Amino acid sequence: MGRAEERRARQRGGRRAAPRRSSEMPSAAAGGDSITVVGPSGAPGGRAAARRAAKAGRKGGDGKGRIRRLFTWKKILGTFLGVCLLAIGSFIALYLMVDIPRGNAAAQAAQRQSNVYKFSDGTTLARAGKVNREIVDLSKVPKKVQRTFVAAENKSFYHDNGIDLKGTARGVLNTLMGKGAQGGSTITQQYVKNYYLSQEQTVSRKLKEMVISLKVDREMTKDEILAGYINTSYYGRNAYGIQAAAQAYYGVDAEKLKVEQGAYLAALLQAPSQYDWTAASDTGRKLVKARWNYVLDNMVEEGWLGKSERQGMTFPEPKEPKPTAGLEGQKGYFVALANRQLEDQLMKQQDLTRSQAEAAVVDQGWTITLNIDKKKQAALEKAVKTQLTSKLDKKKRKVDADIQAGAVSVDPKTGKVVALYGGVDYFDHYFSNATRTDYQPASTFKPVILAAALEENAETQDGKPITANTVYDGTSKRPVVDDGTKVGFAPENEDDYSYGDVTVQTAMNKSINSVFAQMGVDVGMENVMDVAAKLGMDTTNEEAVPAQTLGTMGASPLQMAGVYATLDNHGKKVTPSIIKAAEHNSRAVTLPDPIGEEVISRETADTVTSVLTGVVDDGTAQESVANNPKRDGQKVAGKTGTSDDNKSAWFTGYTPDLVTSVGLFGEDDKPPHRQVKMYGAGGEDRVNGGGFPAEIWAAYMFGVTKPDARFDLDTDQGAAVRPTWTPTPTEEPTTQEPTEEPTTQKPTETPTTEEPTETPTTEEPTEEPTTEPPTVEPTGRPTDDVTLDPVRPGNGQ
Repeated sequence: MGRAEERRARQRGGRRAAPRRSSEMPSAAAGGDSITVVGPSGAPGGRAAARRAAKAGRKGGDGKGRIRRLFTWKKILGTFLGVCLLAIGSFIALYLMVDIPRGNAAAQAAQRQSNVYKFSDGTTLARAGKVNREIVDLSKVPKKVQRTFVAAENKSFYHDNGIDLKGTARGVLNTLMGKGAQGGSTITQQYVKNYYLSQEQTVSRKLKEMVISLKVDREMTKDEILAGYINTSYYGRNAYGIQAAAQAYYGVDAEKLKVEQGAYLAALLQAPSQYDWTAASDTGRKLVKARWNYVLDNMVEEGWLGKSERQGMTFPEPKEPKPTAGLEGQKGYFVALANRQLEDQLMKQQDLTRSQAEAAVVDQGWTITLNIDKKKQAALEKAVKTQLTSKLDKKKRKVDADIQAGAVSVDPKTGKVVALYGGVDYFDHYFSNATRTDYQPASTFKPVILAAALEENAETQDGKPITANTVYDGTSKRPVVDDGTKVGFAPENEDDYSYGDVTVQTAMNKSINSVFAQMGVDVGMENVMDVAAKLGMDTTNEEAVPAQTLGTMGASPLQMAGVYATLDNHGKKVTPSIIKAAEHNSRAVTLPDPIGEEVISRETADTVTSVLTGVVDDGTAQESVANNPKRDGQKVAGKTGTSDDNKSAWFTGYTPDLVTSVGLFGEDDKPPHRQVKMYGAGGEDRVNGGGFPAEIWAAYMFGVTKPDARFDLDTDQGAAVRPTWTPTPTEEPTTQEPTEEPTTQKPTETPTTEEPTETPTTEEPTEEPTTEPPTVEPTGRPTDDVTLDPVRPGNGQ
């Protein structure tokens, strides 16, 4: 290098050699030592080098800077495009790899297998599963009937490419996230699922369904796809395909179907059993009728049906079903409930819709072992026959033809449904009376109100805690008040009988409506309905109003057996199950434990049980149950119920080891089987819960329960465990307070009215002290505020 070049280099270095103070440069340490930037020749660097050093320092010390470098918009966009290309590539590969499987309806029918149902001991109960299917050409189905299915399921069917991308993507995403099955499938996709694939909800199955649907749409005409769809779908009543469905529901061939009938069959596909008009609940009927209207309105919207023709259509109620051979007697009721409970479990575990679950259960080769005990079942059927059906004479009394009985018996410790009565015969009465929810449980709801009061530590209007001894005004038609204001509800007691001041115990014994109407408001009807739901009643769409205290919501013997079993099981939730085990060679299902968590406290449950012993021993069930000659010392708690219009009558009761709910229902024996009153049935002026239902209960229970079983109650309230004390046998009550201290022994379960075979202890007061004035409460227990609690004639409720 020449001298001139060296001089220029020194000059450049000199301009950059000015030192930086620590205040202008990043500190290398807490002490703030300055940093000198050295140039290439060893001389200190200039400002540019300092800026680079400062920038490097900031990058090295700032984590956010690293994150920004990692997630730049270019990298994010590139990653997104890469994922999209990968997904497209994977779908193309899947499209090339997946072919349309071989399949036909005849082959599918041959592959279906009968379900085998067994008793709890393993002996075979029934086989069900003969496939009812007949393929028909689409040309034999009226054009407008064809379009009812398009209007119901896929209005864009004639224009789409066989798939619903949004619906499929949503289904795949929800499957991955465990959010359950979602709608949105086209008719083509549903046909592919029914005909070529399975009902399982997996990502691989959904992707295959989409690929095959695209190929099917390219290779088949829309009419061929629609024909396949309506010929392979399950319509309920063991009917596969539109021809079998037309015969099962309307007794005609598919070519004779009317548009309104076709619309009903199309609506059925969403939930076949739930929407079967003959067996549907009130809710089910409302839902299917709404969907029927939806189908026809869509047809008008698409121009497939004229407005005037649509307006002239009425809902076409289907005919009575024909039971499947081999399901006579009670068998059909067992199978229907077992299928339903298995479907419910598949819906929860495998995210199936109701329609998919039914298709996965019916005729799919399941081996289902039931909890039904053959001996108890025989005893229950015999009790109904001896105590009811043998006493009905249709020729002598027309109303006798309208009496239906239903009953369910449950083990409270296991939740097993050990016996069930659904009707006189599945062939004669298709709809199970054991599971129907269209009749009022009436006064069997009163224990739920008391349970809510105890659970909520509720108080009366004047601030006193509600207990078994709390005094209420039992005057008939007494206006219910809330904070001193009348609520516009004043229920009448049975026979309009007024009781005056009574304790809650006596009010339960005599089933006094006016007392429990006021109690419901004191507790808060929202709280009452909440406890009802916890105990197992279906409170969906039910209003929390005072009228509910009369038991006006619908309930089934199965539900009420579960409610009382929870009380018997000290507050631990019992969900009655008829299924002991369900096995399949290609589908696994884990059955839930019928015994759940504690939904009300043990003290609450045991107190209600204690109070309900008084209903049996000194109330509306005394004659049929307490005084029954077959009673062998069994301890019993229970409640009668009779609806105001005598359309239903109940007795639900339990011993320590078994719970049974019996209901009688007035149902017109002629279609459409409307609810009717039961006055005069069996020669009785009025069918009460303490009559036929309690007699059936006692005839069955006292033959299958343990006479030495005792309630293990954790409570100091109610008829079963009242404190012992000796009243002073004088004409005038003394000022001495009766001792409320229980004996040193465990509280007894001695009811208020002892069996003649049992010898009362010397500490028990006599039932009616001859020298005691009528103002003394007959149970011999102290009241909260008064000693007046007269025993009135029973109301029979």
